[in-house]
Amino acid sequence: MAASSSLQGSPSNASRHQFVGATCSSYSDIFRSVSFSSHLPDFSLKSLENTKPIQTQRITAVVRPVSCYKQMEVDISLSPRVNSVKPSKTVAITDQARSLLEAGVPVIGLAVGEPDFDTPAVIAEAGINAIREGYTRYTPNAGTLELRKAICHKLKEENGISYTPDQILVSNGAKQSVLQAMVAICSPGDEVIIPAPYWVSYPEIARLADATPVILSTNISENFLLDPELLESKITDKSRVLILCSPSNPTGSVYPRKLLEKIAQIVARHPRLLVLCDEIYEHIIYAPATHTSFASLPGMWERTLTVNGFSKAFAMTGWRLGYLAAPKHFTTACGKIQSQLTSGASSISQKAGVAALGMGYAGGEAVSTMVKAFKERRDYLIESFGELDGVKMSEPQGAFYLFLDFSSYYGMEVEGFGMIKDSESLCRYLLEKAQVALVPGDAFGDDRCVRISYATSLSTLRAAMDKIKKALISLRPAVPV
Repeated sequence: MAASSSLQGSPSNASRHQFVGATCSSYSDIFRSVSFSSHLPDFSLKSLENTKPIQTQRITAVVRPVSCYKQMEVDISLSPRVNSVKPSKTVAITDQARSLLEAGVPVIGLAVGEPDFDTPAVIAEAGINAIREGYTRYTPNAGTLELRKAICHKLKEENGISYTPDQILVSNGAKQSVLQAMVAICSPGDEVIIPAPYWVSYPEIARLADATPVILSTNISENFLLDPELLESKITDKSRVLILCSPSNPTGSVYPRKLLEKIAQIVARHPRLLVLCDEIYEHIIYAPATHTSFASLPGMWERTLTVNGFSKAFAMTGWRLGYLAAPKHFTTACGKIQSQLTSGASSISQKAGVAALGMGYAGGEAVSTMVKAFKERRDYLIESFGELDGVKMSEPQGAFYLFLDFSSYYGMEVEGFGMIKDSESLCRYLLEKAQVALVPGDAFGDDRCVRISYATSLSTLRAAMDKIKKALISLRPAVPV
């Protein structure tokens, strides 16, 4: 006959873990905490012959978990590589504007570079059909052969550059393509030459690649285009990459072919120097400006890594689809990184990308309609800001940004706000006073300016412009009569 017992106040899982893991001088230390309220009666083996059952007494044990672990302080330090990187101001300001909207503040966001158009129907349908047809599995790391062939055809027909599918790497957006290219070709101590104003991520990506960004300033009077003589004076034995973005984010400037040819002649004299060309805005361009791919220039194919994608021209920001075109040893290296980072891009997005490239030269009528709308918005803003004193501007020839010099407004004291001393304080003032979110120019390497995205509707731009004018006019000193 077996004796039965029950425990009261049994320890929790956490306590049991402490109990088992306790490191004490002896187990007797632990068992001293167990007390018995009574004991079982004495009995002999002979008593088992009796048919009268034995009444067992209840045993009560109180187990107190004992922890002998010493409290240790956790090392929460981060990699110096991460500590050197600044967060994106465009993302931060967009998030701030969104939070204000959710709180009921009627903020107009002109910070993010995202077209307000829906993805063209033929592209969306291709994505929907991919889901319906079960095309939802992993694709090859470099991208589907179907999409890479379509990209090769596009680059040949529209850009005059010849590639084979194994020289194309499809990624989750153009930003991933830029990052992987920089990591693949830069070594610690290398220099990355970046004309300013620049897209906010270029210097930070260079730092993530253990390279040093070398910033070359440009002037608004020269349409923010790189001076070839300045470039040549800054090239050293450490120079590894020159980044060119045309049409430009944040200025909308477009590099004319003749200027690119001068830059190519300089690049050709420096065997270590490669060129990374960001052409994500190539289709958003306003006549008479035309787009020239740097890799199409004599002698530049071998040393150029061309990045492009579908986000801007095809209004596919959320589809996350971009690509790199380069000599095979570069795409192979970048593909190796991607294989350990994300693997291939979305199968659904890639089907949509094939449909996008099948819409016709430069995106066909759908893209042409969007570009026409962007131009109308650009012209409205140029005329409107032209009515304000002290604002300098360079007319964008592409993309959907204005990069305006507001430095004449710096140094003014505003009652209830404080001093407007730079682009960041001016943007904070406009967010508070006008409820319009813009991006300070210091994020792009030029603190004199502020970036305005006109990737939103004309009616929204009109409402924003009215508010900006009222806020800025109140800053100007009264004109003596």
